Amino acid sequence: MKTRGLIASLCFIEIKTHSTKLLGDDPYRAGCWAPSKELVGAVAQVQGTVHGAVSQIGAKFVGQDEKGAPTGEEAFNFQPRSFLVIGSLSKFMGPHGVNVEQYRSFELYRRNTAWPEIITFDELYERASYIINHNSSGNLISGKANFQ
Repeated sequence: MKTRGLIASLCFIEIKTHSTKLLGDDPYRAGCWAPSKELVGAVAQVQGTVHGAVSQIGAKFVGQDEKGAPTGEEAFNFQPRSFLVIGSLSKFMGPHGVNVEQYRSFELYRRNTAWPEIITFDELYERASYIINHNSSGNLISGKANFQ
């Protein structure tokens, strides 16, 4: 993907499933839950993809058609943004509320992972719902891709 704006930049998005586990089955230590193998692997996968793209593409991507002719499309590749859509925060909900230790463990992991930005499916759904429900004019704000 590429962001939309005055200057386009490459953007990488890895999408897993809403049912992908975010944490291991058992606490690592009392009150501390380790990220799941699937989450850690997905983060490593995105980081490897971005690193490979930076190495192979360089600073600027110039689009070409199937015959190698330039398409006029270009995007810059300076430490491109990356996102991982995975799992669901609802997994931390029990019949009587939030499992605070699990939720804290997940939040601390993702907030200390510089890239990719980790977003759960339920969070992405809520963000999209907010944009749709609070955009009565039908125009997206400047057409920019922004997940913040």
